[in-house]
Amino acid sequence: MDRLLSAVEVRVLGSLVEKEAATPEYYPLSLNALGAACNQKSNRDPVMALDEDTVAAAVDTLRAAGLVLVTSGGEHRVRKYSHRLGEVFNFDRREQVLLCVLMLRGPQTIGELRGRTERLYTFDSLDAVEATLSRLMERTPPLVTKLGRRPGEKEPRFAHLLAGEVESSEAEPARESPSHSSPVDERIARLETDLAELKRQFEDFRRNFE
Repeated sequence: MDRLLSAVEVRVLGSLVEKEAATPEYYPLSLNALGAACNQKSNRDPVMALDEDTVAAAVDTLRAAGLVLVTSGGEHRVRKYSHRLGEVFNFDRREQVLLCVLMLRGPQTIGELRGRTERLYTFDSLDAVEATLSRLMERTPPLVTKLGRRPGEKEPRFAHLLAGEVESSEAEPARESPSHSSPVDERIARLETDLAELKRQFEDFRRNFE
């Protein structure tokens, strides 16, 4: 791909990737279903209100870039759309899912990404998420970047680069909080991460007996 995507194109492409993984029985999507996916209020940041013409225009430019396919005829009585993100970038399932959630929900921490990708793909650990992010950052050109921590933040956030560089200060406004973390704060952050991991392992263990 030799150009940056617009915010609307990012939303359209991310929605197609999400629906393929989350609701394969309804995929590919009609234009109406794709518009609803782009505008849904859950799992979206920011929430958008795109009209059908805007979605259709984005689909056309994504088709020209080879990122979207249209299907019609046969069992498809209406035109339906599917993505080619994995083929274009040669992604594995983990890379595609992480990029999808970054496209739909903006900059996120490793912990947030692991929790929000759960319905699309289950990562074994936070380290597995970080390793996948590293592969996306090591691409030429890189597809993901690590943002500087805002004042008071304990964990760095990651953002996709399909629409260009992301300024940490623009991605999310800084909260009024101390400009540095004490050793105690950092230890608490590590303990919180470890606790979240233990909770997930327990839930996985418990489900084996249900």
